[in-house]
Amino acid sequence: MSRSVSTWSYRPGEWVAIFGVATTLLLPDSEKQRAAQLWELVDGGAGFDATLDQVLAPGLSVLPAFVLIGTDEGPTKVIVRGAGVRATLTTDSESVELDGSTVTTWVERTLEGVTSLSVSVGGAGGDGPDYLIDGGLVRVARVDHPPHAAPGASEEAPAVVVSAPEVVPAPEDDGDVREVDAVPDIALAADSEGAATELFSIDEPSPLDDEADTSSVSHPAFDPMPEDGPTPDPSGMVWAPDAPSAPPMAPLTAPPPPPPFPGAVPAADHDGMTRAGVTGEDVGPTPPGIPGQPQPPSVTRPVATLVISNGESVEVDRVVLVGRAPEARRFTATEQPRLVTVPSPLHEISSTHVEVRPGSGADHGSAVVTDMGSTNGTVLVQPGLEPEELQPGIAVQLIPGAIINLGDGVTIQVMNP
Repeated sequence: MSRSVSTWSYRPGEWVAIFGVATTLLLPDSEKQRAAQLWELVDGGAGFDATLDQVLAPGLSVLPAFVLIGTDEGPTKVIVRGAGVRATLTTDSESVELDGSTVTTWVERTLEGVTSLSVSVGGAGGDGPDYLIDGGLVRVARVDHPPHAAPGASEEAPAVVVSAPEVVPAPEDDGDVREVDAVPDIALAADSEGAATELFSIDEPSPLDDEADTSSVSHPAFDPMPEDGPTPDPSGMVWAPDAPSAPPMAPLTAPPPPPPFPGAVPAADHDGMTRAGVTGEDVGPTPPGIPGQPQPPSVTRPVATLVISNGESVEVDRVVLVGRAPEARRFTATEQPRLVTVPSPLHEISSTHVEVRPGSGADHGSAVVTDMGSTNGTVLVQPGLEPEELQPGIAVQLIPGAIINLGDGVTIQVMNP
């Protein structure tokens, strides 16, 4: 299914859906902390395989359910996992249904010529109204492409003209009452949800316009009421005493845009301070330092030297990403890490395999290593300790003399700077 038409429809629910250019990702509410991290990847146009690698980075055992849809040029790819997760793909010749609750891993299908696609993840809101979306991050219970909408829902509603009634004069014993100028007609047009929206058309110059002639601008005024109290007229209206002329109405302005979807703070590791592969914007405000002093730079004094088995040496004075073809997608322009490419003839080493960086908190002054969700894993051998396999996303403090084994015959020795 080509994304020549990028508009989807969705029904509000409890899951988090990220609509990108080439992929669409649905995560349960328990994974909302990762949605902010994966949003930048999906919105940046990452393909099906690259998105799947990042979704599975923490491990399949901690991901109870998800849906990944690849709608770039070529065949449509769909993966569903989890109880109550279902997808229906329709072509000119068949209709295929996928049920994520029937397997322990996931159900995957690739089809050519898909004309429509529907995914239901259950939960509250599954029977609610459908809304259109071209891209972004929303809460959903169901998504459809092309949009699933009632007939005529996208047509523009006809305008309804409402005229304001003329002012009824007060009884004769109240004195002469000047009539208020008729209020201009106001056109009301129904929006997509049936609510009326005012469309103002003002031909007269505004009294706030510097170049407009304000000499003819007048404001309604009323004679004072009799001393014996207010007397209602036949319409039930009670006239109030004269008041100072009201200032001109300020020009209408558009309401402010809604706030963005709140970002989530990634989960902390063993010491509560170190965080793997995130930017400063993702982890909240920076803790204050000494008043009047600037924040510490992203490049610090080297805390270790990495000696790679191919003979290359790298100082750990910033974040270092090591892999077959490392990429720095989650870092800002001022926090660009050092990219180190290592050979992997058998492709046992992932594109971005491990991250080594200066530690913080309890790890301050030393280097820490984090497996970035590599396919074949990473083995760490520290002096005096048993070999251990790194858990994806968990930072481990490095001791001088430690050996990091990436596989494919590539090792990294940690030395003092």
